[in-house]
Amino acid sequence: MHIKELACNTKMKIVSWNVNGIRACIKNGFKESVKSINPDILCLQETKLSDKFQLEMPELPIGTWNNAERKGYSGTAILSKQNPISSSIGIGIAEHERLDYRQEWDKDFLSYLKKLEKKKPVIACGDLNVAHKEIDLKNPKSNWNKTAGFTEKECKGMDNIINNGFIDTFRYFYPKEVRYSWWSYMFDARNKNIGWRIDYFIVSQSLKSRLKSAFILDKVLGSDHCPVGIEIG
Repeated sequence: MHIKELACNTKMKIVSWNVNGIRACIKNGFKESVKSINPDILCLQETKLSDKFQLEMPELPIGTWNNAERKGYSGTAILSKQNPISSSIGIGIAEHERLDYRQEWDKDFLSYLKKLEKKKPVIACGDLNVAHKEIDLKNPKSNWNKTAGFTEKECKGMDNIINNGFIDTFRYFYPKEVRYSWWSYMFDARNKNIGWRIDYFIVSQSLKSRLKSAFILDKVLGSDHCPVGIEIG
């Protein structure tokens, strides 16, 4: 995880994308898609890098990479047009036991966001691995409390974030629109639009007046996730 402070800009487009392997995504049009989207900041998840990797992107020359310790797992990056004022990695919490990891992570993540808010408003983004409401997945009844990502405990974790002063930006603009950001590679799910909305931009309530738009770029291919983003000004 990367947390960055950037110099204030009049208007910024910030995009998040779980690329599910940056090398594979590049072979499937990553660079061309990013050029077309033209973000000011691009936040990547699941880069799946364990060694030094050079990405030539003149449009986003500033990069901070947090590679996975195990080959083929996780990894994040932030690419931007501007130099950050400061950057740091991690939330300062040791990893919990896997059985209780999600619940503890939700609490620690919210605590960390509130800590950051004491300094300035927060924008958090990424694949949060939870479909918050029934509208956020194709088959809610058959998945409820049976499938990871749509259990009562996980949804309550997201409730706590929203109820403690944060905005789910896509739902702020589109409270009733059915859109997804992830589709299984199996059963031709993407072509059938059998998906889940599990990629988010969460922002402090104090940024509400500066939100200009939120979007899901579900026509952009290259990963089992699509890019999501906001414009803020």
